Amino acid sequence: MSDILVGIDFSKGSLNALKFAVNMANDLDVSVMMLWIDKPHNPDNIFDDSSNYREEVHNRFAELIEEFADRIPKERLKYKIRSGKVYDEISNFAKINSSICIVTGTHGISGYEELWIGSNANRIVSTAPCPVITIRQDYHVPEKLGTIVLPIDSTPETMEKAAIAIKIAKASKAKVVLLRLYTSNVSVFKRKVNQYADVVVEDMKAEGIDYEVMDKLTTNLTADLLGVIDKVEADLLVIMTEQESSMANIMLGPYAQQMVNNSPLPVLSVHVGDAWE
Repeated sequence: MSDILVGIDFSKGSLNALKFAVNMANDLDVSVMMLWIDKPHNPDNIFDDSSNYREEVHNRFAELIEEFADRIPKERLKYKIRSGKVYDEISNFAKINSSICIVTGTHGISGYEELWIGSNANRIVSTAPCPVITIRQDYHVPEKLGTIVLPIDSTPETMEKAAIAIKIAKASKAKVVLLRLYTSNVSVFKRKVNQYADVVVEDMKAEGIDYEVMDKLTTNLTADLLGVIDKVEADLLVIMTEQESSMANIMLGPYAQQMVNNSPLPVLSVHVGDAWE
């Protein structure tokens, strides 16, 4: 495996993402790469508008590496600086670097903002070449993952996220709540969900993973999943991105977008074709 990539702007949200990434990297025995994007003409830059502001960025990264030295060896916490659009540079760097995962902070949105999909977090999830974990700035990062919620539906793609969830669960010794998600009472669809779930259960047994199976007939995917993750006190939700193409732009489908924006806990979004060796 390569490393986990974290977008860093030194905000509370990005530092929270870094904490999560470091814990996950230790479980998976990989490194963490921090990436800071120098956005041209950025009026919100936290550093002084002077010629040596990049030196300040280097110093801040040096401080972070020292700060996290008791959590991860210094040689496994690195950083890079690039220029451009945040979501473009993070996605492009992840591809070049063969990152296994991106972890990015998000503020979450509500009200009228929920109709806007132009946030960096949503764009990173949409364009990334690997799975992406989005994490709220107010989420308390646990020292260890306790429970992972893995919804299984009737689509073949559902098995792709299951494979990644199992690897994370095994590495972190987390419990998996396998949610058989029925969107219809039609027997053929329920049978397909059960068939996929049975395969996942056998895979988890083979890997020695603690698991629980739950059933949910749903009419509102987002609301029902939010209810489940609250009930089981989950630490991570795993979904497929359900990407859509429109006028040459790739965007998140409505379900994935709502989960990324509204979930109080980290969401691991897996694209079709994502795979870990």
